[in-house]
Amino acid sequence: MSDPVNVSVEGSVGIIELARPEKSNCLSLKAHECISRAREKFEADRNVRSILICAQGKHFCTGADLTEVKSKLMDARALDYFIAFGMEGLRKLEQSHLPVIGAVQGLCLAGGIELMLSCDVCFAAESAQFGDQHAQFGLIPGWGGSQRLTRLMGLRRALDLMFSARWLKADEAKEAGLVNYIVPDEELRQAALAYCQKIATRSRPGIAEMKRLAREGADMATDQQMRLERDAAVRALPSVDVTEGLNAFENRRTPAFKA
Repeated sequence: MSDPVNVSVEGSVGIIELARPEKSNCLSLKAHECISRAREKFEADRNVRSILICAQGKHFCTGADLTEVKSKLMDARALDYFIAFGMEGLRKLEQSHLPVIGAVQGLCLAGGIELMLSCDVCFAAESAQFGDQHAQFGLIPGWGGSQRLTRLMGLRRALDLMFSARWLKADEAKEAGLVNYIVPDEELRQAALAYCQKIATRSRPGIAEMKRLAREGADMATDQQMRLERDAAVRALPSVDVTEGLNAFENRRTPAFKA
């Protein structure tokens, strides 16, 4: 049986590609294990500057592998492990020092939208549709969807999406704050790769610190958020990359940051 995820590197981009198109790329425990191993591999590689999560076939991902879920319903320990491992894996994508970019085509539903929500930036093909299908089948989110949807969309819009189980088209998802860029289907992968390659020209520690500040600060009071950023700025300003950036600005050239 082939791996449910293909892992590769293209230039400075670590690519995690869901590879079960015949199953609409539904997420099994093995798929989550592959995603976690790939993330760890990319984080340890100094040449990788970002992670791209994409998928084969017509649809990005339509959720968890329900056949696997059904097989665990009478085993509380196995079911808890399945939920916990997936939840922790998506949390570690959020916490990664590498920017994580999602590229979504077709349907992105339930566990699929939970995977997308763990990305830092989302590209959507014109064909993309987003939804949380859990309520339609008597389920609830288990990989962080109820929390991340609420943070990105606001309480009322998130509850509406979960209650109704309706699908948002790409332009609606962008208006709701779930999507950053919409591109033609045939340009999706290349547009997302080009974005990732642009990130590679930025300061690696600078990008990592901005992500950390935004993610960690979201749970803090305003005064704590400001102190978090102040301390980070004081640490960052004497760095080699800042010196290079300021010199480049003064000399009207492109910075050449260290890897």
